[in-house]
Amino acid sequence: MLEREIALYQRLNTSGIQVSFVTYGNAEDLKYATCIPGINILCNRWRLPPKIYEFFLPYLHKRHLLDADIYKANQTDGADIALRAARLFRKPLIARCGYMFSSFASKRHGVDSVLTKKAKMLEAQVFNAANRIVVTTKSMGHYVLDQYGMKATVIPNYVLTDLFRPAPATKCVPRRICFVGRLSEQKNLLSLIEAIKELNIELEIIGDGPQREILKAGSREKSLKIQLLGNIPHHELPKHFNAAEIYILPSLYEGHPKSLLEAMACGRPVISTDVPGIRELIRHRETGYLCGISPEEIRLAIKEVLADADLRIRMGRNARRFIMEHFAFDHVVEKELSLLKRLV
Repeated sequence: MLEREIALYQRLNTSGIQVSFVTYGNAEDLKYATCIPGINILCNRWRLPPKIYEFFLPYLHKRHLLDADIYKANQTDGADIALRAARLFRKPLIARCGYMFSSFASKRHGVDSVLTKKAKMLEAQVFNAANRIVVTTKSMGHYVLDQYGMKATVIPNYVLTDLFRPAPATKCVPRRICFVGRLSEQKNLLSLIEAIKELNIELEIIGDGPQREILKAGSREKSLKIQLLGNIPHHELPKHFNAAEIYILPSLYEGHPKSLLEAMACGRPVISTDVPGIRELIRHRETGYLCGISPEEIRLAIKEVLADADLRIRMGRNARRFIMEHFAFDHVVEKELSLLKRLV
């Protein structure tokens, strides 16, 4: 994912903004310098134990942190370290959230779990102190307002629409469905496998995660046509999207799923579950198809979309237009630059 994640900061760098990445890895992180020329990497080159490095991080990187005008935390998890440095050196802080840490924790571990309570405490601490809170969706903005009484700026995830675009020359494989993402419980892939067992479907799964072996065993047991491709370079994803008849994301919940946006940018008809983080992106039967999370509901959605070529064409065309209007890279870069200029 590195290629996708750093595109914004590379553009900022070419726009005359000096960028440094403060990382939690050791000196091996420096090897990425060749991939991101012009961006300074500040890592644990002393190979200190993680907890000690995190505690002393502001002092270890003091010279660089003092030179900076703005600090930005890319996710809430770990933002407390950025906050400590911002307070120490009296710098403005942007607290950016690609997903709501406490909301995800409550879904994974329960509303009253220790991890959820810690996540809420961290969000409250960081949001109260930050100069700006940035979220990727309006619903996340409402969550921040409802939970903490603070307003957030919405800067969505971007799509590299020159890379992710329709490719008429790519042969679309009939009845091939593609999924891209982490192989975890959140993505609801076991329900997807159950859904396709009675259908003549080729399922291409791109990504890795804790459920890989379970998925592999399930596909063998049910004699399904499933390809587990693992992680692939970001720039290779468009050819997989364009070669599939449908892109599917059957998640139980999401933040602002980038793979879904990228598939839509390729003009693919998409099927996804009607859950938070997804329903804000899809107008049912217009820019995509929304369904329930059960195997039966997913199966019905796949059957309906595969049976209707006109629906697939219409949804794919509308999806591309929707992405170009709201999530094109240049559009998001302008929002980011405007925020930075206001803070400086």
